[in-house]
Amino acid sequence: MKPLSIIKIEKEDLEKQANNSINALMNNKLLIICYCLLLISSLHTAYAQNDVPIANAKEYTLGDIKVIGNTSYNEQTIIAFTGLKKGEKLYIPGDRLSNVIQKLWDLGLFSDINFYVSKIENNTAQLELEIVEVPELNKTVVKGIKKPKKQAAFIKEHKLKKGTKVTENFIATTKSGIVNKYKEKGFFNTDVDIQTVNIKDTTTGEKPKVNLILNLDKGQKVKISKLNIEGNEVFSDGKIRRKMKTKRKNFLRFWKRSKYTAEEFKESKKKVVDFYKSKGYRDARFTKDSIYKIDDKNIGLDLAIEEGDKYYFGDISFLGNSVYTDQQLRMVLGIDKGDVYNGVLLDKKIADNTKPDAEDLTNLYQNNGYLFSQINAVETKIYNDTIDFEIRIQEGKIAYFDNITVKGNDRTHDRVIYRNLRTRPGQKYSKQDVVRTIRELGQLGFFDAEQLSPEFKNVNPQAGTLDLEYSVVESGASQIELQGGYGGGGFVGTLGLSLNNFSLRGIFDKDSYKPLPMGDGQSLSLRAQASSYYQTYSLTFSEPWLGGKKPIRLTTSFSHTNRYYYDFYNRDTDRSRRFLITGGSVGVAKRLTVPDDYFTLSAAISYQHYKMENYQIGLFNFPEGTSNNLALTLGLSRDNTYTNPIFPMGGSKFSITAKLTPPYSMFNDVDYAGLADDPNYQDKDGNPDLAKIDQKKYNWLEYYKIKFNGDWYTNLFAKLVLRSSVEYGFLGSYNKDRGVPPFERFLLGGDGLSNFTLDGTENIRLRGYRNNTLIPRDREVTSSASYNDGATIYNKYSLELRYPITLKPTASIYTLVFAEGGATFDGFKDFNPFELNRSAGFGIRIFMPAFGLLGIDFGYGFDPIPGTNSGANGWETHFIIGQQF
Repeated sequence: MKPLSIIKIEKEDLEKQANNSINALMNNKLLIICYCLLLISSLHTAYAQNDVPIANAKEYTLGDIKVIGNTSYNEQTIIAFTGLKKGEKLYIPGDRLSNVIQKLWDLGLFSDINFYVSKIENNTAQLELEIVEVPELNKTVVKGIKKPKKQAAFIKEHKLKKGTKVTENFIATTKSGIVNKYKEKGFFNTDVDIQTVNIKDTTTGEKPKVNLILNLDKGQKVKISKLNIEGNEVFSDGKIRRKMKTKRKNFLRFWKRSKYTAEEFKESKKKVVDFYKSKGYRDARFTKDSIYKIDDKNIGLDLAIEEGDKYYFGDISFLGNSVYTDQQLRMVLGIDKGDVYNGVLLDKKIADNTKPDAEDLTNLYQNNGYLFSQINAVETKIYNDTIDFEIRIQEGKIAYFDNITVKGNDRTHDRVIYRNLRTRPGQKYSKQDVVRTIRELGQLGFFDAEQLSPEFKNVNPQAGTLDLEYSVVESGASQIELQGGYGGGGFVGTLGLSLNNFSLRGIFDKDSYKPLPMGDGQSLSLRAQASSYYQTYSLTFSEPWLGGKKPIRLTTSFSHTNRYYYDFYNRDTDRSRRFLITGGSVGVAKRLTVPDDYFTLSAAISYQHYKMENYQIGLFNFPEGTSNNLALTLGLSRDNTYTNPIFPMGGSKFSITAKLTPPYSMFNDVDYAGLADDPNYQDKDGNPDLAKIDQKKYNWLEYYKIKFNGDWYTNLFAKLVLRSSVEYGFLGSYNKDRGVPPFERFLLGGDGLSNFTLDGTENIRLRGYRNNTLIPRDREVTSSASYNDGATIYNKYSLELRYPITLKPTASIYTLVFAEGGATFDGFKDFNPFELNRSAGFGIRIFMPAFGLLGIDFGYGFDPIPGTNSGANGWETHFIIGQQF
């Protein structure tokens, strides 16, 4: 029996086997073996019906045919397929039997086929057809890949599924495919050994099956130790290498990968050609790109470039445009006659596929309904070093949306999604509206922003209609809030429940508890926060669409806080000194349409009641008493950041807010400058009673507070993003005699984790320093109390480079490096925007839907903490759990 294989035998081989069979019949009077195998050919669809003898063949009458061998196919089915019939005349050996063998062989189901003459009587030949069936693959065992998931992916990738016919060709093809696949990834020394183990099919006892044992040794990736470039005269080797992603290893790049992959090599060549085209060299191309092996660890690359001549843009005309004038199109194109030829720029100005909202000609038309428009730049004339172009435009019909649907939302209610769509049935098509919808759906936080995708269906250019389906994937919108961090003020922890897609109306519907009523887009947060010097409890509820018809956000909150006196310098808490803060707020925010619809106007009324119990700091003099804070906060913000709120790839956001109290001193007829001379505010010895005076000044707080915050996200390349931000804050008073209140101030330094609203004091993050330690530099430090008084002015600047490791819905992870600086001041006379406490460092962020953002930062403070004589503050570690920034 021949081994499992597919053997290709030419015609001469077939004739030789036929002659051997005849000799066996003539000399030994034994069974005539007619063993015929033909070349597999997909073009062969029929076999010859007229029999032709081979060599010294003899004609016989066909008797019975019996099928023998290891096969699971029905005997009568196989005989019927051969076309041979009892009683017909045929030559042995002859073309008829050869064609039958070829016909069976072409099925690809058998590894061996033989005809035997079992008996000859009265010129009638009895035949036996021996068939050996190709075995099926039962199981594949991969040795060399440890993780089960990776093994399963490997088996799927290389199509090693159960039931596959295992032939020698299949084994050879599989081995070659694996080796080539790893070679493309840079593993030039991959070794693959495939063995088959025969097993018996316990169900039929006949069908042959095998297990594959695949031993994989991928070896190590080869490195590029030599990179030779020839033919470049305009640009140096160094400039070309800098444009390539695949670069040669050298001592200046010891920390960077120089390992080869086929994909990077291909991309690198394209980058070089694009670079030449952007500099006017339209005909630049690679004439050679060979790879050679130096040893088992190193390879070399030989590249040859043909630069060609430098060209310039000539006349650029437009053809077929009726919607926009030549002048309007020329303004978008931004290319003038005489400019250096730039093929890359020209392509992007026609259609920039890397930016869905790019300013190009295609988007100009598609944002105005012309989905079916086609725009092409055609070279019409080349003379000397100049190229004339014609921009040919087929505008087509205006397209309108027919049906708008959403799929994939198994938790969020349809109306919550549809109210956020900027595309409506019957509306004129706009690519800008589609892109904007995707971004805003991602910013809701209910769906995986990386998997949001629009799909066009039933596109009909003749009718000018299309359907649009938004595909969403639900993500964990709710969080069990376990927030914590450690800074100069000790550990700060939060325990809470944050429901970001809550349904208030579902509270009384038992069927909505899965496990909680969700899906209406509302937010409900219950939090308890504590540290060594305070505890606070809060409840916040937010409805983003008040009334359900317009995007007017209603937010209400209530909180209660118990704060103890804390010495930040000595890190000591005095629990005998405390004040209680109870308050709440109600606010609304409305999206505007001018200057554009990225703007939001907000207003909120808040009230806090402060009660001091043996609590006194340097800014006021009544240890026992109360104070009230009634304020109106007005805000204007603009946010056009890209889809993913965890990792924006572009866009910007800014906000300016003004928190204002009523100007009580304008109508209460109190002479605050003369209170010290009023007997009602003097002690029994006639001296000013400072506690009574301050109680009067701060019974109802009077102030205004202005803040500005701006963030810009710039995609530098790939997914590397630069976040630039600036912050300013100012606290002022209407009446200089009444002065700035002791609350609502700014504390700078640390992780910013204590960014809670207690007495209105805000903790501004500045990594590389301990929490709340960066007091104004000009302030004289006379006691440790100065360290928690706060300041009335602050500024802060920050640069942060971010790069994602993964943006999967189960966990988004990105790394960052930062440089920032900030300072606080007691008044404008001391304000200096360039007097900063500087720091730099690095960190990592991990976002998990159930727990929010987790992270750690290592920051180095380059300046000393004010009030100390030390040098640079040095390294500080900041742990972040739950806080997003």
